[in-house]
Amino acid sequence: MTMTQHGPTTTRVGTPGSSPGHDGSGRTHAVGVPLGVATLLALLVAAFAWPAVSTAPRGVALAVVAPPAVVQQVEAQLASGAGADAFDVRVLADRAEAEQAVRDREVYGALVLGPQGGEALFASAASPAVAQVLTQLADGIPPQAGGPLPVTDVVPLPADDPRGVGLAAGLLPLVIGGLALGAATALRVRGGAVVRGGVLLAGAALGGLVVVGLLQGWLGALEGSFWANAAAAALLVLAVGAVVAGLVRLLGGGGLALGALVMVVLGNPLSGVTSAPEMLPGGWGALGQWLPPGAGATALRSVAFFDGAGAGMALLVLAGWALVGLALVGVPLRGRARGTVA
Repeated sequence: MTMTQHGPTTTRVGTPGSSPGHDGSGRTHAVGVPLGVATLLALLVAAFAWPAVSTAPRGVALAVVAPPAVVQQVEAQLASGAGADAFDVRVLADRAEAEQAVRDREVYGALVLGPQGGEALFASAASPAVAQVLTQLADGIPPQAGGPLPVTDVVPLPADDPRGVGLAAGLLPLVIGGLALGAATALRVRGGAVVRGGVLLAGAALGGLVVVGLLQGWLGALEGSFWANAAAAALLVLAVGAVVAGLVRLLGGGGLALGALVMVVLGNPLSGVTSAPEMLPGGWGALGQWLPPGAGATALRSVAFFDGAGAGMALLVLAGWALVGLALVGVPLRGRARGTVA
């Protein structure tokens, strides 16, 4: 005789109005997603619009060549017109020294005043926005101080891009390219640190060549050595890509979000590429120069138009980010679940 044993039957009783597989998390997401999008939009508008509408001179380096009494008059006029902290006035001996200071990116411009007349020097390649401010300033110099002053563009922008929009427009693609390179390397490339590092280096080099080829070879927005410009652009792509690759390996999707926040949402508007770091509110412009987009814009501008003058610190910042990123890429990860980023 065979006996069959039947176990107890368990019946799941749901709450009224519920269905299997659904709980309150759906309602939470229905509220959280719109709030998250609204928060993101508020952050983006604040990051991109606030620096743009708050652009004004803040510590812009300006040389003055004039007798001591005239220098005091100019400083007083600058303080009354633009504010006491608008310009960092540096008194130089003569016009030749002032012009060299502009070419070396030690100052954005110079006011030369003397018995034989006056002149305003600037470099539109350093910043079209600052050049416009200095042009207005030269027009406002009173006759008793030798004004209004004729203006001389010591380092002009290329004839094909007289407003300097090419470099400004090319910065964001370089940053986004670095993000894409870093994410793809972390998520798709299998192999050790040497393989990942090689992919990052190759991708950055190709990215720099392509972008500078378009900006300089096609649009005429850059000048100087093509290879030097491509190297500066590639270093920017590498700095962004290596850090993002390291963050994605360590944090997964959260690392990509963090990288985008730092490089795009924060770094791009604080780069000062459309104006100048000294034209941004408070100390945000200085902060931007410690991030890859700001350092990359300064390095590329200096290499393309000023034979590398003023690029030293920017290149060091980019190299530092790149080295940190490559170090993160090489960190061995243990205890990861199967199927996650290795």
